[in-house]
Amino acid sequence: MQIAVFEKNYLKMSMLLCTFGADIINGKKAKKNSMLYMASVQIDGKHKCGGFLINPSYVLTAAHCDKSGNMTVILGTHNISPQGANLRRYTVQNRHKHPSYKDAKTGNDIMLLKLKTGKGVKTIKIPSKDKPLKPKTKCQVAGWGQTEQENVVNDLLVTDVSPINSSICQTMWKKVRVNLPKNILCAGGFETKSGTCQGDSGGPLVCSGTAVGIVSFNMGRCDYPNVPNVYTEISKYRFWIKEVIKGGA
Repeated sequence: MQIAVFEKNYLKMSMLLCTFGADIINGKKAKKNSMLYMASVQIDGKHKCGGFLINPSYVLTAAHCDKSGNMTVILGTHNISPQGANLRRYTVQNRHKHPSYKDAKTGNDIMLLKLKTGKGVKTIKIPSKDKPLKPKTKCQVAGWGQTEQENVVNDLLVTDVSPINSSICQTMWKKVRVNLPKNILCAGGFETKSGTCQGDSGGPLVCSGTAVGIVSFNMGRCDYPNVPNVYTEISKYRFWIKEVIKGGA
């Protein structure tokens, strides 16, 4: 669907529908054991969001994934079927939303989850400095949830995406009357049939083996190409992340 169609649809709606939560469109099953740092963030035993292990005791995810109920995390597997044998489920001891977070559309959509322990599970590194991504860099985004056929799957799906120039991203979203917040990255969903969709916010945008972004929001429907998918830029929050982990709570 082209941008002009979204503009026409917008006139019929009082507010643009954005999807806070995303999964993989036109993806493929992740290579066996290649992304064991991926986390299924669950409420009362049901998958709600993605996340990723950056420290043996801390999972990074999106702040808007903070829902009421008993929150647990499944780690160390690509298949989260409830019938799966030996699922490694971890108790979330504490939830650290960024202190400036209000909602995804205003930014700071980032949260750390303190686990009892995630030892023995592979972690993924995050940026140690603020370094801009080059457009056309080959990156990946992965998750569980809805596909282009609107089916919910238990197997981890992954697709290739590339970063999109921030000015282009801002312009495309302004055409559908949305002003993007600061400290975000854009990748996928624009000039491509690959991107994210309903069901799995909080997962990482991975470039060259480093998690650089957190899935935050996208356009509803997910009939790509449309406007770029939006991610929280992790490097902008690296000092806050270090302080939370240092505190140990």
